[in-house]
Amino acid sequence: ETLEGAIRYLPVVGAFVGAAGAAIYLLVRAVLPAGVAVALSMAATVIITGALHEDGLADAADGLGGGLSRERVLAIMKDPHVGVFGATSLMLALLLKFNLLLAVPTSRLPAMLIAAHALSRLAAVGVLMTLPYVRDEERSRAKPLVTATSGASLVVAVVTGLAPLALVGKPALTGAGCVVAVGLLWRAWLRHRLGGYTGDCLGAAQQLTEIAFYVGADASAFPH
Repeated sequence: ETLEGAIRYLPVVGAFVGAAGAAIYLLVRAVLPAGVAVALSMAATVIITGALHEDGLADAADGLGGGLSRERVLAIMKDPHVGVFGATSLMLALLLKFNLLLAVPTSRLPAMLIAAHALSRLAAVGVLMTLPYVRDEERSRAKPLVTATSGASLVVAVVTGLAPLALVGKPALTGAGCVVAVGLLWRAWLRHRLGGYTGDCLGAAQQLTEIAFYVGADASAFPH
């Protein structure tokens, strides 16, 4: 039941994380420049989640970037040290988020944060539900999630993941399209390289699709 709830409420948790980041942004923006507000908002979301998804992105980048065989990729992902691929991917992800959010007007940014954090976690659920788990450890936290999930939980996850898009308006359509595209590409690459997913791959899915949403929504709302 606990594992089923983890999937059912993952987009809801994302929406709350985004809302917390939005609140920090608005509070700071009232007295400080937009760049400072965006940076502290990002810091707040990282602290709230314990950098769980950022850690997954770094580990996945190290493994997929440095490992040639499936076994080597999985071994590198388990290594607690951060390598060049991991550090570079994390730096690029943070820079992209900062600049993409900085381009959003203050009035629109809270909705963007809430929608992006909810939808990106739904994208991670999509990867989890459509690929097998590739590690053998019995005590892994990610392995039992699929077998513990009912259709009702998936419906809740989909509805709560998509509902915040209404806050963003028309730019959400382009943003969601980018999320789908990046999510499918990430899933295809995982299937090709690993034959499935790990917990780190889910964290990476969240980070990549969050950025994809900002890219699509920004491009639609503020064309150059």
